[in-house]
Amino acid sequence: MTEPRITVAHLLRPQGRHGELLAELLTDFPESLPGRTVSIDAADHTIVEYFLPTGRNAGRIVLKFAAIDSIEAAEALAQHDVTIAAEERIPLADDENYISDLIGCTLYDRDHAVGSIIDVEDPTGSAELGLASNLVVRDPAGVEHLVPYVKAWLLTLDTAARRIVMTLPPGLIDLNKI
Repeated sequence: MTEPRITVAHLLRPQGRHGELLAELLTDFPESLPGRTVSIDAADHTIVEYFLPTGRNAGRIVLKFAAIDSIEAAEALAQHDVTIAAEERIPLADDENYISDLIGCTLYDRDHAVGSIIDVEDPTGSAELGLASNLVVRDPAGVEHLVPYVKAWLLTLDTAARRIVMTLPPGLIDLNKI
């Protein structure tokens, strides 16, 4: 069995003439990337540096890999995921969780199964404003619901058992259908 891998970025296209690649960043810790050996399509590559672009590419990241020094070499990596081994993730505080650990868990409202978490969305400016992330939950009928991930509502979180139990306000599930 292969070790679990975590996607930290998705490479979009070459950016520049020296092998840099524009990527969608999928980690909150870009500062941990330089010097790290990552996997791209089962081949190891070392990240030399990164920078966060501005303008129309704001919100993305530009990565430079060792030995990728041309547009052609960068094009070969475009549309691939950059992954690390799960055990190499940055340790989090006790009250924090990785999004990848929440996805696939079943959300319960007390003893009632609501559905499976398929994504986690952060409202724009959520960190600065102290807003909760939203769990995107698909119920057994295929209907998607947004459920604020409010720690005050959280009863138990057991990612190993793939189970999250919350006390949701009455009517919340009916109101927040996507």
